[in-house]
Amino acid sequence: MRFCPDCGAPTALRQPPDDHRFRHVCTECETIHYQNPKLIVGAIPVWQDGRILLCRRAIEPRYGLWTLPAGFMENGETTAEAAARETLEEANARVKLDELYSLYNVAYMNQVHLFFRAQLLDLDFSPGVESLEVHLFEEADIPWDELAFRTVRGTLQHYFAERKKGDFHFSVTDLTPLAPK
Repeated sequence: MRFCPDCGAPTALRQPPDDHRFRHVCTECETIHYQNPKLIVGAIPVWQDGRILLCRRAIEPRYGLWTLPAGFMENGETTAEAAARETLEEANARVKLDELYSLYNVAYMNQVHLFFRAQLLDLDFSPGVESLEVHLFEEADIPWDELAFRTVRGTLQHYFAERKKGDFHFSVTDLTPLAPK
């Protein structure tokens, strides 16, 4: 952050009194600007026969790869509202949300990813503006090598392993950066 969004003056990195981190502080009005992680919220939409709805991305990052419907949570909405909204926006699909299922701390990217288990309410779905196509997949047909994000891969692997047992549990995972190839 180079300029204060409140008054337009330059900012400087400073450690405010009684704080343990450096923050962007306005050099004129002295407003402290906190920068916090972004929440990415989505759903695991499941049809009655067990197939999962995935979306092929029409936007960067990871254009053309498959993902669960998810996106940035907006101010003024709950995590459940965000998951349902993103599913509607990306797949024109209506869902009944079940419990929160997975949480991924992606601290190196300043993000937290949350996925809810969800039931598709009908088969009336189609690509939204951020999707090239949407499709229901059986576990054996998931395009594992074409998944857009590690959080989606991990959530799906966890989901299918627990579905085989018939017992679902909330999971929390801390992701670290991948080692360079």
